Amino acid sequence: MKILVTGGAGYVGCALIPLLLEKGHSVRVLDSLIHGGRGLLPLFSHRKFEFLRGDIRDREKLKESLGGIDIIIHLAAIVGYPACKKSPQLAEDINFHGTVLLERTRDHRVPIIFASTGSNYGAIIGEICKEETLLSPLTIYGKTKTDAENHLMHSKNTICMRFATAFGISNRLRLDLLINDFVYQAKKIRNLIIYEKSFRRTFIHVRDMARAFMFAVDHYEKVKDDVYNVGSEKMNLSKEEVAMLIRKKIDFYLHFADVGKDEDQRNYEVCYDKISTAGYTTTISVEEGIDELIKAMDVIDISNEFSNV
Repeated sequence: MKILVTGGAGYVGCALIPLLLEKGHSVRVLDSLIHGGRGLLPLFSHRKFEFLRGDIRDREKLKESLGGIDIIIHLAAIVGYPACKKSPQLAEDINFHGTVLLERTRDHRVPIIFASTGSNYGAIIGEICKEETLLSPLTIYGKTKTDAENHLMHSKNTICMRFATAFGISNRLRLDLLINDFVYQAKKIRNLIIYEKSFRRTFIHVRDMARAFMFAVDHYEKVKDDVYNVGSEKMNLSKEEVAMLIRKKIDFYLHFADVGKDEDQRNYEVCYDKISTAGYTTTISVEEGIDELIKAMDVIDISNEFSNV
């Protein structure tokens, strides 16, 4: 198949696209390169890889990118509450309006697989979140993703995947993700201060996110026109538990602060029965991801503009 990946130069795209190419698919990436494109460099020698530089909000560029496409994997977004809080209008324009434009511009026979988020649930206390749980996002990121998801689910030929919190190594590394950040602080700074230590969330390795998209492509008719939580109950951990896993492996100063607040307020457990019943399960544990992050920190230097961050 010929697959369009919007936002393919990002953290998830750089893990996903090599898998798609290995499976024999042709891949076209549409990306504005707002965060650069070095993570895609190894792919340009592949004869089935194509890159278009453009913005998801540009209708003409969208039309060009959709030519001959069999399926769309929609990753393009301003991701995470800090980035969305910094540029709220940009987040609204890309996360919601860009998704609406993509949905309206495509041929509706062409499926869209959408990268949604567990942030859509907001703060859920004493309840295990299932796909039918009422969505109550607290941040601009969660609200724009929820609005985009709702729009897509009123259309046909769509799959929305509410991912757990990502972690792990990708060619376009993000250090603003909780586990990645904790490992960076512990390994490079030797100092980690944590507030709301008891707050829990589930996690998913970025390569398992890529595998989830592969699963959706391979089993599209079975899972289409529905919403899925994507992750594993085995990786529901508190901030404190993540920090202690890291501390088992490296020595650093760890302090649990009494003050401080995460605006996203994610503190909940999620049920992943629906996606596992369909046939998908994660493969990489938090501890395995921490091990690879610790090893990778030796080559990461955020002060160097040519680093992989």
